Amino acid sequence: MNRLEDVTALLQAWSEGDAEAGERLMPLVYAELRRRAAQQLRGERRAHTLEPTALVHEAYVRLVDQRAPWQNRSHFYAVASRMMRRVLVDHARARQRVKRAAGLRVSLSDVDAVQPAAEAEILALNEALDELAVREPRQARLVELRYFGGLSETEAASALSVSRATASREWSLARAWLHRRVRKGTSGLLPS
Repeated sequence: MNRLEDVTALLQAWSEGDAEAGERLMPLVYAELRRRAAQQLRGERRAHTLEPTALVHEAYVRLVDQRAPWQNRSHFYAVASRMMRRVLVDHARARQRVKRAAGLRVSLSDVDAVQPAAEAEILALNEALDELAVREPRQARLVELRYFGGLSETEAASALSVSRATASREWSLARAWLHRRVRKGTSGLLPS
């Protein structure tokens, strides 16, 4: 059995209640989750208080609580990307609350003069993604998988059960819609 088959078998055993399978799973998926978290955090400001390890651990804790019937490795990483998005959004919201409590305010007239904080960009993207999810759920999911989860176009297509061509087309459409929706706030966030 190769490593990919091991992951799928352990995920299925874990979803059936085998706690030992969950413990054996972590070492097999940890490096990939950490790579994806580091990739995600590369776009953040340098003094970001959330490290890749912390992002992985928080996302994994939330995954453990899911008790989802895992279909395969792609499904697991798709759900992990959603958890990473939630962790980053929760972290950004908490930092924004701290800033507001400290009396920091940003007015719209200052937007062109000041580079927006990463937290504000993540919150703006999150809000736009929620809006896109109402209109085009698969496109929103695709952005979540690629941007927050670090999945490649091929991996995201597999997780969504669509062809790579469909994923590529919907990625372009979603990026264009999000750029129009959020304008300058996330113009550099989504890769080509």
